[in-house]
Amino acid sequence: MKFHRLTISFLLIFLAACGPSGAQTTGPTSAAAYIENKGSDTIVNLALAWAERYQQEHRAVRISVTGGGSGTGIAALLNGTVDIANASRQIKSEEMGQAQSKGINPVEHVIARDAIAVIVHPDNPVSELTLQQISAIYSGKFNNWQEVGGEDRPIVRLSRETNSGTHVYFLETVLRLGEKNDKTLFSTDTLLLPSSEGIINEVRGNPNAIGYDGLGYVPHDLKMIAIARRPGDPYVLPSIATVNDNTYPIARDLYMYTAGQPAGAAAAYLDWIMHSAEAQAIVAELGFVPIK
Repeated sequence: MKFHRLTISFLLIFLAACGPSGAQTTGPTSAAAYIENKGSDTIVNLALAWAERYQQEHRAVRISVTGGGSGTGIAALLNGTVDIANASRQIKSEEMGQAQSKGINPVEHVIARDAIAVIVHPDNPVSELTLQQISAIYSGKFNNWQEVGGEDRPIVRLSRETNSGTHVYFLETVLRLGEKNDKTLFSTDTLLLPSSEGIINEVRGNPNAIGYDGLGYVPHDLKMIAIARRPGDPYVLPSIATVNDNTYPIARDLYMYTAGQPAGAAAAYLDWIMHSAEAQAIVAELGFVPIK
């Protein structure tokens, strides 16, 4: 990933301003519109890159970007402490109910697409798995790499924490294979990690580990697994091309949510993200999939 991390000092520039939607911060010569943006750790680097570029071109706007997980961002939106919530999953029905009870109508904006890559150490000889095999690994039915054609080694399962939208999506799409009435859960010995970087570092240091991460976070020194939807189907690696042609089975939309239709600076910013070639070029540059 070319733009893997932005400096803390860049964040501090954003945090110098304060206040939610439409709030103004005053300086010696001019006022600045302030946008508070929080949520998905999958999206955070992309959101930081967008904010940096947008502020270069719109000097009167200040944008604060922080992570914490999709659930954290949506909760902040419902509490009225952010203007835009980033999410790598759709808002849940219970979250929508909470919003409506407060008189809030969350509006969904698709801002990019993503593939979730299943990753292992490069020394692991396993290169292909079906969705059913991955489900069996993460649910604890398979506990040795030998059971999926690998060596006689224990499987070390890695996952994002439960407040992560990527965790929720992986649970519903992979472990439960898209079956809404399925109650399969992650094996209790699955190691839950707070960030994409945490999963990368654990896989890099453990030849027995298996993890999953957004495609834009996967470095070249780790091995991505080719995945088949069912036994007998072709095995497909994640890429922009295989997301766009719908052949890679673990792909999703990425979202920003606002409390009602956005207005003012937030509306202009979201319009730039979704409709400008410049913003969507940053999507591709960081390893995600543009919506246009």
